[in-house]
Amino acid sequence: MSAHKNTHEKECLTLIPARMEATRLPGKPMREINGQPMILHVWQRAMEASLGPVIVATDHEEIAAAIDGQGGTAIMTSRDHASGSDRIHEAMQKADPEGKYSKIINLQGDLPTLEPGLIARCAALLEGEADIATLAVEIEDEAEKTNPNVVKVVGSPLTKDHLRALYFTRATAPTGPGPLYHHIGIYGYKRESLSRFISLPPSPLELREKLEQLRALEAGLRIDVAIVETLPLGVDTEADLEKARALLAG
Repeated sequence: MSAHKNTHEKECLTLIPARMEATRLPGKPMREINGQPMILHVWQRAMEASLGPVIVATDHEEIAAAIDGQGGTAIMTSRDHASGSDRIHEAMQKADPEGKYSKIINLQGDLPTLEPGLIARCAALLEGEADIATLAVEIEDEAEKTNPNVVKVVGSPLTKDHLRALYFTRATAPTGPGPLYHHIGIYGYKRESLSRFISLPPSPLELREKLEQLRALEAGLRIDVAIVETLPLGVDTEADLEKARALLAG
């Protein structure tokens, strides 16, 4: 690295992919929670993290208008993206073509009750050797340990609250005594790692487990995981939506 440090080096560009075509909860980003669309709650949580600019990457004018109406920034992206990672890569290139921001946060648009500090924990891991950073929480509920919808991260402990990821799986793993960790789908990328990741074809284990992050591990990218205390509520169903309304009302 040159002696002249980029002034944006410590800052992140946070990108929130948002599309309307969710199968289980149609129009999800615009569903109302306590008087405003869900996507606005997520945008506000990201702004509260104070890590740098926050941009919503969407394929729908209604979502963009909701963000613009609150003084935020939205970028229109293609409707043809296979994943949120592809969508945020397009948004990154449009928002920051000069590459000012070396760290990119991919924040899911269905986490309206997210604690802003969790975004900061993810970003902090990018100060080290990780190509990609993410979060996990220890599983307390026995039923979750065998639930294939709960993605588990298997990792090698670096400190008591920091793993280097070895694998992600829907199976119950690892076996034997000890904690199991529920993966939280928030990602931080070093800019060049995001560009490399989206340039790769889907990998064999990714296709088998239906977990995109395995493509990165199979390609030799390093993923570090911060172990946090709370699991943010992901809104996928009407019941989740009611739960989010109750939490935010409280």
